[in-house]
Amino acid sequence: MNTQLLSDQVLLNRYLSGDRSAISQLIDRHSKRVRDYIRMMVKDHDVADDILQETLIKAVRVIDEGRYADTGKFLSWVLRIAHNQVIDYFRSQKSQRTVSESDAGYNVLGTLRFAERNVEDRMISEQIEADVRRMIDSLPEEQREVVVMRYYAGMSFQEIADQTEVSINTALGRMRYALINLRKMIKENNVILN
Repeated sequence: MNTQLLSDQVLLNRYLSGDRSAISQLIDRHSKRVRDYIRMMVKDHDVADDILQETLIKAVRVIDEGRYADTGKFLSWVLRIAHNQVIDYFRSQKSQRTVSESDAGYNVLGTLRFAERNVEDRMISEQIEADVRRMIDSLPEEQREVVVMRYYAGMSFQEIADQTEVSINTALGRMRYALINLRKMIKENNVILN
């Protein structure tokens, strides 16, 4: 029997029954699509390859632990893991910002700027980011997911709709309600965003 004709579910069952080559066949079948998705998100081939490896390792670990529930949508499940890995990557990049010469208090001419003001501005900016992140985290899951995909991962609404397996109108609606809820929280908590 040609293994290309075997469904994802059959290959998963073979892997779980001890056929270690079945998982390789399954990964080979879908890795290009997953890699392309990650590359589209991060725009860097080396980073995409690293995230792909992390994604596949995580997927195999979940399967080995018996936590994967086969719903006939293996590729969608792996793409969701990849998406979460991409979001984690962007979060880690945000927290590992490099300090440029101007951030350190020097301008192009090498003269010291008013460093106290920069420290204050940075502290205010960090506080605003923390407040916004806290409010986003308190949104309902579906709304939070759309906000993170749109603003942190830079996805289009069509990509969001495809990833979350809903219509584009549903994705837009979730964003609309998320923004309404965020505005309400900003007003209730007297958060100033400037």
